Amino acid sequence: MQLAMLAPAQLLLILFIALPSLYVFWLSFTESSYGTDAVFVGMANYIGIWQDAAFWRALINTLLVINVIVYGELLLSFILAVILMKGIPFRPIVFAIILLPYAVSEVVAVVMWKFMLDPNIGAIARGTAALGLPEFEWATNPTHGLVLVCIISIWLHLPFTFIIIYSAMLAVPKELYDAAKIDGASGLQLFRHVTLPSIAGAVLVALIFRYILSFRLFGEVWLLTSGGPARMTEVLAVYLYKQAFTYADFGMGAATGWVMVVISGIVAAIYIVLLHRRGFRQDA
Repeated sequence: MQLAMLAPAQLLLILFIALPSLYVFWLSFTESSYGTDAVFVGMANYIGIWQDAAFWRALINTLLVINVIVYGELLLSFILAVILMKGIPFRPIVFAIILLPYAVSEVVAVVMWKFMLDPNIGAIARGTAALGLPEFEWATNPTHGLVLVCIISIWLHLPFTFIIIYSAMLAVPKELYDAAKIDGASGLQLFRHVTLPSIAGAVLVALIFRYILSFRLFGEVWLLTSGGPARMTEVLAVYLYKQAFTYADFGMGAATGWVMVVISGIVAAIYIVLLHRRGFRQDA
């Protein structure tokens, strides 16, 4: 009976996830383009990716950006959660402001940040100019472009990580804090020896989800720089898109997709092992 009830969901997973994934896997071993039949070429696409300097640049950019995004979100989430736990005036309003970016689409967010950093009319650009700070040249400087991608992505997705961390902190029994205070623990010691061990599982869950989602980073980069200048701000998702739809090389695009699956799977597996050993392990 249970298997029969689960069958529709399993059928949907097979039809819309498993079968397309297997087709893309087969496509990664072929040479295919618009209006042509797929021709089996073995490992040629994977070898081509390995020898492509643009792929390695995109991979390095991806790893740098997602680590800044994930750990930047985690740090900000801790800071905001601690501030709210301590109690501040107008806490519901502050909470709503923190969650507000989650209601903004990527397109709107990128356009908004572009306007704010426009040297002629942007509030941030004019403010930094008034302070004598150098111009933020995100359109021509690859480093500035990637930094802006990180800022936009952190701003957009901070609410997700914050909710997980804040909820976990609220669930920590107050008795643990009271006992530690009686033993003379300072605020920092409370956070290190009570809060962090108690929310370790939630932290690892947040890291797993944000790593997997950030690894597919596309919209912010594509809408902001399209991988330019000179493909210096490309990430793997943009590299895949260009291979498949700009250069019409479906085999290379499919191979890139499976490389992304393997890399993100390895990262996720590491954190899942840590989650099992540290987050959900029950000491005897």
